[in-house]
Amino acid sequence: MKKFMTAALLGLMATGAQAQDEVTLQLKWVTQAQFAGYYVAQAKGFYEAEGLSVTILPGGPDIAPTQVIAGGGADVVVEWMPAALAAREKGLPLVNIAQPFASSGLMLTCLAETGITSPADFADKTLGVWFFGNEYPFLSWMSTLGLATDGSAGGVTVLKQGFNVDPLLQKQAACVSTMTYNEYWQVIDAGITPEQLVTFKYEEQGVATLEDGLYVLEENLADPAFEDKMVRFVRASMQGWKYAEANPDEAAMIVLENDETGAQTEEHQKRMMGEVAKLTAGSNGALDVAAAERTVATLLAGGSDPVITAAPTGAWTSAITDKALAN
Repeated sequence: MKKFMTAALLGLMATGAQAQDEVTLQLKWVTQAQFAGYYVAQAKGFYEAEGLSVTILPGGPDIAPTQVIAGGGADVVVEWMPAALAAREKGLPLVNIAQPFASSGLMLTCLAETGITSPADFADKTLGVWFFGNEYPFLSWMSTLGLATDGSAGGVTVLKQGFNVDPLLQKQAACVSTMTYNEYWQVIDAGITPEQLVTFKYEEQGVATLEDGLYVLEENLADPAFEDKMVRFVRASMQGWKYAEANPDEAAMIVLENDETGAQTEEHQKRMMGEVAKLTAGSNGALDVAAAERTVATLLAGGSDPVITAAPTGAWTSAITDKALAN
């Protein structure tokens, strides 16, 4: 009898394990506190409690989330809305199902010695810009300023920036792209003081676009089973984000435990988590439609070469978060 009960128990455990639904999440960048909510949800068992087995795939300089999901390598991706909308217009039907980040952390960080004190001073300067979809907010901003980006007189010269701040440190560029939670602090850690810098937050310039939303393929949402899986995924992910906000140091340590490269440091990740928490604060995962529409308006304001040429339809849905928040 004891043997039978043990076998039955093992059978039930195996059935329970098989019952877990698998989800693959592709991150926009490498393992760091920018994605702490997902790692926390995994470490704290929030996904498991929702009947999910989640695989988190780190990103990198040669990994575009849009390409990964297009190739079937992920069920859901973390992406910036400009890149997602640009991909949608080109035929990849991405849909925003949740928006953990309520605010933008993108900015241009400039050396004060260049004489730049306002965006009007960008003319005839070299500016470092990230690509792989991150260039879209910048290009729209330059267009609204009336600044050409081809290096012509009176415009700006665009330096294709790697994911570091070397162009600023080596004075190859007057300004470089930075995030409030990451690269800005790399500049500070390099020995440059805040007084030696001038920063321009995209949000304060009125050209902020939504960052780090969760996107899936539109066709998959037609499957009730997939929709239910995403409801549970979003609910658990937001539980992870709120825990990370309330316990930033612990969240940073969980991120470090998942960093297989060993490239991150405790000091940097704890500082990053503190800054990221400012961007997720106030978000319950539901997309602010007004913010999405502002993002669209910014991208359409591209003059003769806008990021998108028409306002999208069906690019976001509240169906997932409505159900996730109802339970």
